[in-house]
This record gives sequence, structure tokens and C-alpha cells, in this order.
Amino acid sequence: QVQLMESGGGLVQPGGSLRLSCTAFEPTLRYYAVGWFRRAPGKEREGVSCVRNSDATGLDNDAYADSVKGRFTVSRDNALNTVYLQMNSLKPEDTGVYYCASAPYCGTNWAGRLYDSWGQGTQVTVSS
Repeated sequence: QVQLMESGGGLVQPGGSLRLSCTAFEPTLRYYAVGWFRRAPGKEREGVSCVRNSDATGLDNDAYADSVKGRFTVSRDNALNTVYLQMNSLKPEDTGVYYCASAPYCGTNWAGRLYDSWGQGTQVTVSS
């Protein structure tokens, strides 16, 4: 398991952008897929995106929830042991606490599979 820490949350106006980071304390994050999830007030946690394991090219794919496709982009920098979630054209309904979590792969059921380790979360608020 890896220890994860999210950062980059904050308050942004509708239409604005934020970039979240998920950093591992060990230099092994490249061997894990990393999922992004969010929990809005009064709602259940939902999957936002998943970036595939760096060694799974051709075997696994990045994934996005329909609600964020075309607006959010997931990427990773293995040299920095960090995964990013670039969020553009933010909407009030994107508000919530965002978490990253590690797993062996994304897969087709990336939003519902079991993840091994979770960060503590970072708050994103989209409001005018």
C-alpha cells in the first residue's frame, strides 16, 4: 500500500479551473492505478476519474465519469510520484471533498472496485 495526500483544492467561481494533486510518500505510485472520487454534501461518494497503472499501457485505460468528460483530465508525473486532476469549466455541482485512492488497475468497474489506500481529501467549492 502507498500513503497518499491530496492538495490543490479551494474556492473557485463557476467556469473556473483547479488542478488537484495526489502525491505518494513512496516512489512506487507508478505501479498503481489512481482513482479520483468526490463526496458532495448529503450525497454518496462517486467516482470521478481513474488513471491507469504506468505499466498497463495497452492493457488498461484511463476513465472518466460522464459528468466530467471533456472538462476534467487526469495525468501523472512518475518522477514526482504525483497524479493530477485538471478540472476546467467547473460547475457548482462539482463541489465536494475530493479523494484519491490507489488500486492495481482501473478496469471497466473502476468506480465501484475496491481501492487499497485513500488520501485524506481536499475540499473543492465552486460558487460565485
